[in-house]
Amino acid sequence: MSLKKIIPLLAVLVLLLGVIGGCSSKSGGSKGKTVIEIGSQSPLSGGSATLGDAIRLGAELAIDDQKAAFAKKGFDIQLKDMDDQGDPKKGVANAQILAADKNVLALVGHLNSGVAIPSSEVYEKNNLAMVSPATTATVVTDRGLKSVNRICARDDFQGPAGANFAVKTLKAKKIFIIQDKTAYGSGLAEQFRDQAKKLGADIVGYEGITVGEKDFSGVLSQAVAKKPDLIYFGGVYAEGGLIIKQARQKGFNGPIMGGDGLDSSSTVQIAGDAVKGVYLTSVAGDVSKTEKGQAFAKKYKEKFGKDVESYSAYGYDSAAVILKGIMNAINDNNGKKPTRAQVEKAIRGIKDYDGVTTKVSFNDKGDNTFAKVYIYNFEQAKYPPVQKAEISQ
Repeated sequence: MSLKKIIPLLAVLVLLLGVIGGCSSKSGGSKGKTVIEIGSQSPLSGGSATLGDAIRLGAELAIDDQKAAFAKKGFDIQLKDMDDQGDPKKGVANAQILAADKNVLALVGHLNSGVAIPSSEVYEKNNLAMVSPATTATVVTDRGLKSVNRICARDDFQGPAGANFAVKTLKAKKIFIIQDKTAYGSGLAEQFRDQAKKLGADIVGYEGITVGEKDFSGVLSQAVAKKPDLIYFGGVYAEGGLIIKQARQKGFNGPIMGGDGLDSSSTVQIAGDAVKGVYLTSVAGDVSKTEKGQAFAKKYKEKFGKDVESYSAYGYDSAAVILKGIMNAINDNNGKKPTRAQVEKAIRGIKDYDGVTTKVSFNDKGDNTFAKVYIYNFEQAKYPPVQKAEISQ
């Protein structure tokens, strides 16, 4: 046979081997193991990327820690991370992609309640269990969806806890409230407002701003004119940091308070020295308070070259809860890959899981009965702030 004929035949043979190899990889898993993917949805770009990336990295570390245990069972656990951009439409589009991938059995997410709510409708239709480290809006779990779970506290716990501290400890009698008109920001602000009013505080203003705005001089001029004892903000650090900075520039020297959306190193980066004296409630505990948490922070820094953020450990614990549920489902399925429905049921059935920062037991709504709220204060212009109180349900 001539050389001219041999070369095309060799090319065809190489192509066929590549196709066969590719098919074998998809059906047989990684290195002969069956692939199981855990999805992740959080903002990896945009105004909330600091917290969104922390969730992703925490989940990645949890999967790395348990790869060997799953390998012994014949499975290769992988992370399929997606950027929801903090945008409900993008979250839904990503949810459809995750639902279409049959290797994805559950997912960690979301950061933003406004993204989680519509995206979870897709998960529910596909028995794709979601464990959120950070979505606090009450409606997330109040819909009774069997696929939706969270390990953090709800806004009807966080908001009133903040109001109690503002009125009883900080002695605020006149309060001006600003909120970002999102499911999270407005929901938290409403819970704070209602409890503050019950305690006798005078709500001298309740105004909304638009996410993405940079100049808040208008609403802050209104606030300062009312001479409040405290300004409260319901929203996240991208706007919150600017509101803090601009409020100080307007001459407001009283306490400013917000929720877990301010629990980020980016709040300090944006607000600078103006962050001193700012209080916040958070549904995320301080990992430095325990030996287990300190070990996690060290491992996180070694692997990613970054200090932990508020939701780093909660991303880890959310993924760890999912992994526990999947392992339970595998064992109940005689060592075989479980269905999504089996995983969904196993995750909801988690009780007394001891995580890095929180214990986890899900009730019939998917809320964590061990979730707590924490009060923090930026005594200096550095992150993390100082923990002032820990409040149990």
